[in-house]
Order: sequence, then C-alpha cells, then structure tokens
Amino acid sequence: MSRAVAREPPPLAARSPLVRLAWRNPELTVGIVLVAAILLVVAFPGPFATHSPVAIEVARALQPPSEAHWFGTDEVGRDVYARAIYGARVTLGTVAVSLLVSALVGGVFGLIGGFVGRLTDLVAGRVIDVMLSFPPIVLGVVITGVLGPGITNLMLALSIVYVPVFFRIARSGAMTEAQLTYVEAARALGVSEPAILVRHIARNVQPLILLQYTILFPLALQIEAALGFLGLGVQPPTPDWGAALNEGRNYLLVAPWMSIFPGLFILVSALSVILLGRGLQRIVDTR
Repeated sequence: MSRAVAREPPPLAARSPLVRLAWRNPELTVGIVLVAAILLVVAFPGPFATHSPVAIEVARALQPPSEAHWFGTDEVGRDVYARAIYGARVTLGTVAVSLLVSALVGGVFGLIGGFVGRLTDLVAGRVIDVMLSFPPIVLGVVITGVLGPGITNLMLALSIVYVPVFFRIARSGAMTEAQLTYVEAARALGVSEPAILVRHIARNVQPLILLQYTILFPLALQIEAALGFLGLGVQPPTPDWGAALNEGRNYLLVAPWMSIFPGLFILVSALSVILLGRGLQRIVDTR
C-alpha cells in the first residue's frame, strides 16, 4: 500500500522562514498581500484616484468606461472609479471600527461572565440571548430605522449587532481557560482574581477574538452594504459602496458599471479578509 508523500518545500524555503510560511499556508499569504493592498488604498486614496469623487459634470453623465474614466461615470457625471476608491475608506473604516467596538464590549463582558460567573453571567447571558433571537440584518435595519440614517448611527447599529457573537466567544474561552491547571497554580501563588483575568485568561482568549473578528468582517461588510443600499447608511454625496449600489439600481440596463464595480470592490475586500481569516484559523488550530 502506497504511503502519501509529504509536500516538500522548495530549496529556498529551507533557508527563509517567510517563504516556508508562504509555502505551508498560502491562504494566509494571499490574504496578507490583498489586505495590505487594500489598507494602502484606504490610507492613501489620493494617489490611486484619477478624479475628484464628488465633482459633478452633468455633460459627462452615464459615460461608459474609457481612458478618461476607467469605471465610467454616474448619473450626474461623477467618476465611478474615484468614488469606489474613496468609498473604501468610508465603507471599510465603518466596518472595522464597528467590529472593534463590538469586540471590546462583547469581549470584556464575555471574559467577566465566563470567569466570574454567578449573577453577572446570568444577567448578561439573558440579554445576549434576546439579541441573538434577531437575525443580524433585521436588527441592523431596526436600529438604523429608529435612530435614523447616517454614518454614526450605522456604526452604532453594526457594533450592537455583533456584540453577542464576541460575548459568546470570549465567555466560552474564559470558561475553558478557568479550568486549566495554570489558573489554579496562579491562585495558589496568591495572584488576585482580576490579575489572573487580565494577565492570563484575556491573553489566551485574545487569539480567538482576533480570529472571530476576521470571520465576522465579511458578514459585517455585507450588512453595511445592505443598509447603504436601503438608504439607511452613509448619505450622499459621501462615497460609499453600499450607497453606490443604491444609486446604480435604477440604471442597471443603461449604465451597469455604476453597480458592477462597487460590487466587485465589496467582493474582493470580503474575499481578502476571508483568506486572511482561514490562514489564521489554520495557525490557531495547529497550536
């Protein structure tokens, strides 16, 4: 019976740790490269854009992609490519900050609930159960519908939507870590409970929260785009990918580029973070 032959790395990989990592975990490598490129566009959109994202030229309205306008123009003559480039900062920044707030709030309460338990865990758990009873998109629509459209309310809605997920992950990780021997050893040495929670439990649960962040990012991006498409997110003339889809829906037959290119930006961004998350998951699972 033949034995499976292990995949041998190229000779260069034996000398370079980075090449060895890229060979063994290509998803992580591709994800890092794509995310780094996206972050570069988000940080410095000016050099990548050829026109102003808000300049209106009615005489050039609904022009197809050309050398002057790579992605064409919209219904009032604005450059679709420039709006897609500048929209990356608005769209991805909104999602990134919202998930960061969710991770901080949900992670802190989850760690406390999982480690301390008792009444704190009971009360927080019941509130989280109520929030989890609503689908994320429905909860986001309800919150933005009550608070009104706008980027601040959109960020608040996205933050609230994903707090329960981070709470569950942090709580589960804290409960698992609290049963391990090193926690008992720390107690025996006289280390206080808050110090154990911060210095040991939180540090060991942090990779799980980071991994969950990368998993939830594409989902939060879809909800942000959906709320923008419904007119509950970023308001014009601020460039935003979800709002661009809403603006282009009435021109799908005569100017499909208004929706195609912002949609491709959403797809590529989501795929990049998915690859990064899968690469990180392989590292965490191995450990």
